[in-house]
Amino acid sequence: MTTQLDINKPEFWEEIYQGGRAGWDLGGPTPAFVRLLESGEFAPGRMLVTCAGRGHDAREFARHGFQVDAVEFAADPVRDMRALADPRAPVRVFQSDLFTLPHDLDGQYDYVLEYTCYCAINPKRRAEYADLIARLLKPRGVLIALIFPTTEHTGGPPFYAPIPEVLGLFQKGGFQLMQRETPVDSVPQRKGSEELLIFQKSQ
Repeated sequence: MTTQLDINKPEFWEEIYQGGRAGWDLGGPTPAFVRLLESGEFAPGRMLVTCAGRGHDAREFARHGFQVDAVEFAADPVRDMRALADPRAPVRVFQSDLFTLPHDLDGQYDYVLEYTCYCAINPKRRAEYADLIARLLKPRGVLIALIFPTTEHTGGPPFYAPIPEVLGLFQKGGFQLMQRETPVDSVPQRKGSEELLIFQKSQ
């Protein structure tokens, strides 16, 4: 487990990547997201992937016709994401602190994709994160959030992400919960410890 001392600095995350301890990186796209894409439930649109890491999920959505922007804080995964780029599925990469994204992105996205970002930021900033997502999405835009870890523990990252808290934050921010499930296709080490929540922003 890593200390929280410099969690708001990219160096904190770069040290984890350099040490080979980025356990959130599955080495490929998230199975639950692949299933959603194959279902055809969501029409392609403009998407922002938060805390995109090496970009596995961003590229998968781009391969299915989405116009994808990926934001990542740390230099090491950004370098890897660019090295892994698929010319047939372009992803625009922002190396940036999420909370300082330019305001010209406000209201530009049909979708935001969230996985292992909510649990990585300082828990004191979660309301700020919900506000940020509301700012980035278009009216009636959709947040696809795979929330992890939902099993209670102390310390982090990853920090405990209680579902009632997540529901309260986003519903207070004008989002309606459209779908909720415990994915049957979670990777083995996360089975029973994550929930898929799909919200729609109000008009």
